[in-house]
Amino acid sequence: MRKAALVSLILVAAPAAATAKPPVLVELFTAQGCGGCVEANTHVNKLAERPGVLALTYSVDYWDYLGWTDTFAKPEFTDRQRAYVTRLKLREPYTPQVVVDGDEEAPGLKAAEVDRLVRAAAAAPRNPPDMKFIGARRVDVGSGRVPSGGAEVWLIRYDPREIEVDVKAGDNRGETIVQRNVVREIKRLGAWRGRPQAYRLGEPSEEGLKTVVVVQAARGGRVIGVLQKGA
Repeated sequence: MRKAALVSLILVAAPAAATAKPPVLVELFTAQGCGGCVEANTHVNKLAERPGVLALTYSVDYWDYLGWTDTFAKPEFTDRQRAYVTRLKLREPYTPQVVVDGDEEAPGLKAAEVDRLVRAAAAAPRNPPDMKFIGARRVDVGSGRVPSGGAEVWLIRYDPREIEVDVKAGDNRGETIVQRNVVREIKRLGAWRGRPQAYRLGEPSEEGLKTVVVVQAARGGRVIGVLQKGA
């Protein structure tokens, strides 16, 4: 009986042990026309090199009126930031802003505070669902506990290169902005209700993009799981 019980315990515990701890998701909301964003971009570019951290850069469009149209901005990136603004009970969106694991935020210019939030997120306990890419067009998300209010699955594709942009107008006229892990696509794949489910990914809009799938509480909530293809 004791031997059988031990085997049963191992079989039950093995899947949980096999689930890798997801990276800390660091999301920078920035703009090429934002005079205070250059320094924040530099710090997040360095964060992208840290093991256990996935740092993504979103360009927003609400500063375009200052004279420079951001070359990477899309309305859906601004929508994602606004969802965080509502969830975190902020007065309004701003740049540069860093959101860590969908749960905490800090001004991007406060590098020490950003680093503190990243360390705290890395040390926090997590219980992500099993996640697995099936070929190039599907991701499977396993079972797990769903937060109050539900959860969503998001597809994010980003350019992993460092990209230099020469700004020719506005507050950063004459500056060369260096951005890394620039998000090029974001799409809500659907709801996740705690039961195993498959989601279709579709084709990327351009070559060379990396694919990430994020499971998080609905409407800009806490990040539950992160899976990067090829990581």
